[in-house]
Amino acid sequence: MKRNVNGMAQSLTPLLLLLWIAGAIAAPTTVIDSRRGRAIPIEVHQPVAPQQCRQSALCPVALISAGYGVSHRDYQFMVQPLINMNYLVITVGHELASDPPLAVSGNLYLQRQENWIRGAATLEFLRRSLQPDYSSFDFDHLLLIGHSNGGDLSSWLAAHQGGYVKQLVTLDHRRVPLPRDPNIAVLSIRASDFAADEGVLPTTNELPSSHAIEVTTIAHARHNDMTDHGPLWLKQAMTTRLERFLQPAERTYGVE
Repeated sequence: MKRNVNGMAQSLTPLLLLLWIAGAIAAPTTVIDSRRGRAIPIEVHQPVAPQQCRQSALCPVALISAGYGVSHRDYQFMVQPLINMNYLVITVGHELASDPPLAVSGNLYLQRQENWIRGAATLEFLRRSLQPDYSSFDFDHLLLIGHSNGGDLSSWLAAHQGGYVKQLVTLDHRRVPLPRDPNIAVLSIRASDFAADEGVLPTTNELPSSHAIEVTTIAHARHNDMTDHGPLWLKQAMTTRLERFLQPAERTYGVE
């Protein structure tokens, strides 16, 4: 399916349409950014109780960015607890066939910045273009979640945005420093098989400061397993940490 910034998806098979209406699956959609000539693949997941979301009591929004080479459909384990907390969840695929490959040598922080800036621009575009279609949701206090390179570009946006990113969760991102901003609550869930680059994570001396950053490492977790295809125990460990991190925010939404 495709949509432009002013219209939703135009075609579904009858079976998919019934499942979508029933809430059993998300709507696979392609959003066209005509200015940049990009067809952005996303899925929009409605919260379990959308009737609680209204302009007088906006419900929260989460943007989930896939890791490099991973489908944006492969993070349902993260989607489910979020929609249970009445988030509108949008999963985003960033890499298109026409994009240059991600650099794998040299100074990766410098070599990959083009990718991160492009990804951050995509999230900003989605925020602006989807907001009118979902007026009962809060696009001014976003939760960003990203795995690997998706976490890098989410961290990049959080550090350079105009105040609308309020929470950031990264799944073993390794290149872009977490924002040291007391106005952004940060959770970084780490695997055990690779280390982050120097400066990406706060030092022991930084952690007790005013920066709202939590770093948690899961023993025996592997970087590439932090998707739907990973083991059940790992997915449960990640969602438990996510839910604990978001619990205070959960109580501020959907209630007048």
